[in-house]
Amino acid sequence: MAAVRPGAPSSWTQPHTPFRLYGNTWYVGTQGLSAILVTSPQGHVLIDGTATENAAMIEANIRALGFRVEDVRLILDSHAHADHAGAIARLAKDSGAVVGASVAGAKAIEAGGDDPDDPQHGEAPRFPAAAGVRRIADGERVQVGPLALTAHYTPGHTPGSTSWTWQSCERGRCLAMVYADSLTPLSREGFRYGDDARRVAGFRQAIKAVAGLPCDILMTPHPDANGLLDRAAARDRGTQPDPLVDREACRRYAARNAAALDERLAKEHSPPR
Repeated sequence: MAAVRPGAPSSWTQPHTPFRLYGNTWYVGTQGLSAILVTSPQGHVLIDGTATENAAMIEANIRALGFRVEDVRLILDSHAHADHAGAIARLAKDSGAVVGASVAGAKAIEAGGDDPDDPQHGEAPRFPAAAGVRRIADGERVQVGPLALTAHYTPGHTPGSTSWTWQSCERGRCLAMVYADSLTPLSREGFRYGDDARRVAGFRQAIKAVAGLPCDILMTPHPDANGLLDRAAARDRGTQPDPLVDREACRRYAARNAAALDERLAKEHSPPR
């Protein structure tokens, strides 16, 4: 069982010092893969676990911030690929947390990533399965103590892709936090998005949904997809206004991926040379 796909960037398993994004939202992932911790005195929520071999690193990052792994009550997933869900089973075992995902995402996590409906099925590495994954409906608010996070189904990259939103507050100022799932039209060799009109329509709706989210701080499963770590570093150097706060970030992210989908579909329909 491969942890990450062959030839994956070394940044996916490269340590990164954990840090506060805003208020009770913290970055506990690696240099190339995001894991987000949202904290409260009554328990914490972790979004994504990154790759299988990173489990101990994610746990060490949580502890380095002064939190207990055992206080993670809920682990949420963006999409069931090994680079984001690979460590979830281990993290759930060590913390005792419940794992939650969309209906399609939960099925894929319980199958260790073996999802025939995934455009990357057959090429995406398998990962350790987690059992008893909680099914979370589109638009459902999940709560841990005072924490409330909302699921937004954003299928396309995978059938179960889900984005998450919540509020974090600091010194009386509350911001809209968005963890937008990957919206890239990647697939195995020979797969054609354009052969399934419903899939394409769902993908377009997902992109539109992300564009319309209240969005002060955008996070993504791959932090380089929106320059998250560079912007955080600029913030910490004192750059003003705060580079992390960008109310147009979700719209730009959606527009870039809409263009990528259009380009992919155009290539699929081009006559062979």
